[in-house]
Amino acid sequence: MKRYPTVLTIAGSDSGGGAGIQADLKTISALGAYGVSAITALTAQNTLGVRAIHPVPPEFLKQQLEAVFEDITVDSVKIGMINTVEAAMIIAEILDRFKPGFVVFDPVMVSTSGARLIQDETVDILWKELFPRVDLITPNLDEGQILSSRKIESLDDMKSAADKMLVQGCRAVLLKGGHMIAPTLYDVFAQQQKDVLVLESDYIKSENVHGTGCTLSSAIATFVALGNPLTESIRLAKNYIAEAIEAGKDVKTGHGHGPLNHSFSPINMQIKS
Repeated sequence: MKRYPTVLTIAGSDSGGGAGIQADLKTISALGAYGVSAITALTAQNTLGVRAIHPVPPEFLKQQLEAVFEDITVDSVKIGMINTVEAAMIIAEILDRFKPGFVVFDPVMVSTSGARLIQDETVDILWKELFPRVDLITPNLDEGQILSSRKIESLDDMKSAADKMLVQGCRAVLLKGGHMIAPTLYDVFAQQQKDVLVLESDYIKSENVHGTGCTLSSAIATFVALGNPLTESIRLAKNYIAEAIEAGKDVKTGHGHGPLNHSFSPINMQIKS
């Protein structure tokens, strides 16, 4: 029987539409897969920043996840904003029970505007309950500094931080260097018992980069769901991000950091046999 490659996003809702669940579903659809979702928190935000966060009750988050997994075949999972300890514990339980084939976790801790989006005690639970259960984490430099407990100011610092995260229990880390403004940007991809891979990309000057991390992680999950190996999925996702930034850099949405152009070149929905 035929079906669509399916990606589940577990993340917060962005009322401004540029990040979170909204960005994930746009990305999944644009890249030719079928998106399903479970919302961890509601946010009141726009391009200028986050005004309020309302966590979804844990039991309702669990019901959303069970409703999806018990009915629909999920090829990969993207996890984004987890605001509470209870949400982290429920997601860990669901991953153990349903065992999806691939999970990428974008540990959203700080918004583009600088707002802290995670409770301090939740970080410890992520290390204990979630990082060992996921296939890849995709922190940016701010999040990488929190997770590695060290300053990151150079490519060598990025490699050291990624290595420390592996030692602490991560299976694989894509540490994103987009916050280092330079003609050439670097991401560091580190896996257990494999050589570190440094990925280069050109810096694109744009104020419209809200939701870049959400978009990248959901793109990686989508390319894996479409049948690509992880390293190739990361390369494809980075290319998609670069083109989406380029396509949206001159578009005005709101009065702050606008979104990427997620749908600059949509792909028809793919079908699995």
